Amino acid sequence: MSTRLSLSKRASVRVRTTTGIAALLTALVVALLPLPATTTSAQAADASRPAGSAVTVTGKKGKYDDFSSLEVTVHQTEQLRAQGVRVSWTGAKPTETGFRHNYLQLMQCWGDDPAGPAREQCQFGGSGLTSGGGWTSLRQIDGAPDPAETQYVGNGQGESYVPFHPANGDAPTTGSRDWTYFGSLDTNEEPYGITHADGTGEFTFPMYTDQEADQLGCGAPVKQGSTVKGRSCWLVIVPRGDHDVDGTAGGAATPLLSSPLTASNWAQRMVVPLDFLPVGNSCPADRAERRVTGSELLTDAMSSWQPALCSAPGGARFAFSQSGEGGARDTISRPAAGAPGLAFTVDPVDAPADGPDVVHAPVAVSGLAVGFFVELPDAGQLTSMRLTPRLLAKLLTSSYQKDVTRSRREIPEHVKDNPPSLFHDPEFQEINPEFKDWGPTSLPPMSLMVQLANTDTTRMAWQWLRSDREAKEFLSGTADPWGTKVNPFFANIGLATDESVSDFPKADPTRTTVTIDGATLEYGTTDVAPYVQDMHDGALRTRRGNNLETTTPAAGSNGSPAKLVNTPPLPGERMVLALVDAASAARYGLQTAALRNADGAFVTPTTGALLAGVATMKKSPVPGVLGTDPGAAKGGAYPLTSLVYAAGFTNTPAADRKDYAGLVRYAVGAGQAPGVSPGQLPPGYAPLPASLRTQALAAADRLQNAEESGEDGDSAGAGGSGGGDGAQSGGSAGGGSTAGLDGGAGAPGAAAGSGDPAADPDADASPDASATPPDPDKQNVAESGGLTPSTVLGIIRWVLLGVLVAGGLAALSGPILLRLSARKSGPGSPGVI
Repeated sequence: MSTRLSLSKRASVRVRTTTGIAALLTALVVALLPLPATTTSAQAADASRPAGSAVTVTGKKGKYDDFSSLEVTVHQTEQLRAQGVRVSWTGAKPTETGFRHNYLQLMQCWGDDPAGPAREQCQFGGSGLTSGGGWTSLRQIDGAPDPAETQYVGNGQGESYVPFHPANGDAPTTGSRDWTYFGSLDTNEEPYGITHADGTGEFTFPMYTDQEADQLGCGAPVKQGSTVKGRSCWLVIVPRGDHDVDGTAGGAATPLLSSPLTASNWAQRMVVPLDFLPVGNSCPADRAERRVTGSELLTDAMSSWQPALCSAPGGARFAFSQSGEGGARDTISRPAAGAPGLAFTVDPVDAPADGPDVVHAPVAVSGLAVGFFVELPDAGQLTSMRLTPRLLAKLLTSSYQKDVTRSRREIPEHVKDNPPSLFHDPEFQEINPEFKDWGPTSLPPMSLMVQLANTDTTRMAWQWLRSDREAKEFLSGTADPWGTKVNPFFANIGLATDESVSDFPKADPTRTTVTIDGATLEYGTTDVAPYVQDMHDGALRTRRGNNLETTTPAAGSNGSPAKLVNTPPLPGERMVLALVDAASAARYGLQTAALRNADGAFVTPTTGALLAGVATMKKSPVPGVLGTDPGAAKGGAYPLTSLVYAAGFTNTPAADRKDYAGLVRYAVGAGQAPGVSPGQLPPGYAPLPASLRTQALAAADRLQNAEESGEDGDSAGAGGSGGGDGAQSGGSAGGGSTAGLDGGAGAPGAAAGSGDPAADPDADASPDASATPPDPDKQNVAESGGLTPSTVLGIIRWVLLGVLVAGGLAALSGPILLRLSARKSGPGSPGVI
């Protein structure tokens, strides 16, 4: 055959060349096209919010007080879950000292009437008001006579009250102090929403779902046709003025005595509808169940991802059980039928020398935070706080007087020379100067709440304290410059030296004795500061303003013995702190303390600070897995940043591994888009850097394809890394994944190559955190990031550009290769055209 191209072939080459050039010119035009002029940051934030989310309602003129200038905004009313929701208002009269007049009362209610709930359907009255030394339930409506009240006068034994009717159809309450459904320890009502001198106010209301309060039923799954929705509820705001329901104008010494549920006050109510996401796992029962266990840091993310994971064709039903990371690692190391096969962990899983490989895939960036809800008597809510490692060490070792006893007279000898509380500590006042003018107070903050479980994040907290010279010396027994010393019961238990400590001990055995009605009662440090069930529980207790301490003696009644009880603090006296995960802090709208890092900068857990924290992490003993290094956090890095890995063994059943790989692909793909909708990344997390997404995708491929690629435990080096080699994973991290949970969800923005640590398990795995996404911490509690229409168009533009360029180059390369082939091949050679 001739070495020259035939005429027909040459014509084909001309056509291909023309097509290629046209494609490249088209690509150039597409690249230069302007995007729609709708890409400002403010518009992007608004676009990410649920449609119609913020609702503003206006008050009206009453018989005695005029509320027509009052405007109340509820900043999220759709796609709600158990969370904090910001409520703000303007145009109100300032609240007087002592909360005697001019405040708002807020309550969550159920009810199916489109016009709003009845007062019998509202959760209110668990708290109360104090008058003349007595305590009155706020479901009781005879505190002041109401001429408009006719329905419930004298309906109890010596009292008038509005019964509560639960949503679940159970019997209504039978008295104003019937705590069958809710009481002072678990109500979410706000009896005193404080208005400032400028007529504005703000409060973060803790919304309950059917799981926290089945008597309200909010979010309970309701089937509507082929879809399942959450049951709707209501937020009711009752404004209170200068007058009581009988027209009495309250003086400085006379508080309002009536309940918001009495007829005249109820007539002034403002009603806002609330739309809840369905509670529970609504995944079809016929889907294969895959059990997952591990770190609480992933609880919020998994609760968001689960509905999206099971809604995809062939998607699995993932059942996530929260546990300490150590227990999760142990669980997947001992596989059993029906047991979890994937663990979320911070510290890596150690693969046995003669066993199968372990795959580690980074899936989320979050961290620990000191969340707080602090109200100063005359200054309102505290919005910022700074803490040093040594101050946190004092809180964790019961080194303040009030962390050991609430008694004013019986201060134990071993802490009597220490400050009464954190707020009295000169070190705290030096870096928080607003407290210097506050002066001594009988209202110290409640002790820092911590969880009982052993966790990787607890170990990280102690690691941070040991990395700081001042904190380590304090834990070792050295007094601070003001003379404060560590509680001696904590001085010799290894906190300053033992790197394995992963719990928060309460080592002080002191007991305080109190007497009441001849009965002798005792309480200790676990009663002063009870452990919380988990960090979510700690955040919720903080949002309520009550750590549930039981140190108040109560006399016996009706044959019951005297006992120690919890006394809920009044508004203006709520001072609660807890060590929680950043996601729970964001979920309940808590303020978070700025922690001092290694450079001396005070940093809060914003998105940028968390990503900077990841960038400072060190390589762990397991290649390709980053280890926490809070002492290395410098610049803008947050010291208590955590990177969570999904870890699984390669010898689990192939079908399980396929689904677990799909979970990872979704988590690092669509699951990294910040937002409050199901499937998105909730506030309190930072989106994974692209390098870590690439590493996770490679790990997912390796986990799924372990048997096909012969990696059942015979590649120890890369197996321990879990990240694998992007070029050897059996699929391209950048383009080998497909949309769909059974095959894996792609990861937008995850670029392969370019020195990625996934491509070299022994390389420095610290990602580049220079590209910081918008910070959700600077947005409203109920707002979050997301893709705006112009962002989507931008993505489409560049995808189209890539296709056109690839097509153009392919069209041009064909003729070139043909010509090269013709020149290099001799007569009779294979491939000669």
